Amino acid sequence: MTTSVFKLMDLTGRTALVTGGSRGLGLQMAHALGEAGAKVLLSSRKAEDLEQAAAELQAAGIDARWIAADASRPEDAQRLVAETMERLGRIDVLVNNAGATWGAPAEQHPLEAWDKVMNLNIRSLFVISQAVAKAWMIPQKKGRIINVASIAGLAGNPSEMTTLAYNTSKGAVVNFTRALAGEWGQHGITVNALAPGFFPSKMTRGTLERLGAEALSARAPLRRLGDDEDLKGATLLFASDAGKHITGQILAIDGGVSAIIAG
Repeated sequence: MTTSVFKLMDLTGRTALVTGGSRGLGLQMAHALGEAGAKVLLSSRKAEDLEQAAAELQAAGIDARWIAADASRPEDAQRLVAETMERLGRIDVLVNNAGATWGAPAEQHPLEAWDKVMNLNIRSLFVISQAVAKAWMIPQKKGRIINVASIAGLAGNPSEMTTLAYNTSKGAVVNFTRALAGEWGQHGITVNALAPGFFPSKMTRGTLERLGAEALSARAPLRRLGDDEDLKGATLLFASDAGKHITGQILAIDGGVSAIIAG
């Protein structure tokens, strides 16, 4: 007797930690996990934003908590994992979503900005993933890690998109995902990445204002930008038993942009 698809995607009894979860893509993914039955722990730097996000999830019937932490600081990342384990007792799903970008021509890019982007977008993934794996996933011989990459990590940008550090960091996320999947598969841990295309958000506001929504939409075969639901299904696939035989994969959610790039 096979398991129904609804049961495979049921996260009841599981706990998810979502970094960068107070808004945008992180909050969208938190909704998906919570709607499937998981308890959700949100984290970002600002307590006020987290309080509002948790209230939004709770209003939707989701068991949501929050911890303020700066994921780019190793001591904060370690504290985040320790406090989550203390409060919830387990971390079945880790969503590494916290990230930053910086726009500047490569010849003018400040070194401190480069370090800021790299520390948050890739070093924090290593620190948090390692802490979660040691605290829960490796001893339990199971776990789901979902990294948020970007189609910016799959190819270069046109000249008007001056985000060298961001592209480089997201390219690192892609291979971090593949390498970690290969190493931790023996522990029953799957490691996959979502690679969003252009979604309107606070992080992308400058690009949207400079290039315009219509022009950006025209670059995608589906002729649209990402919306508030487009990451939900993929997040649930990677987080649940429906994706238990998928690891080391990068799934582009971009309206087809990367298919054109690859072609």
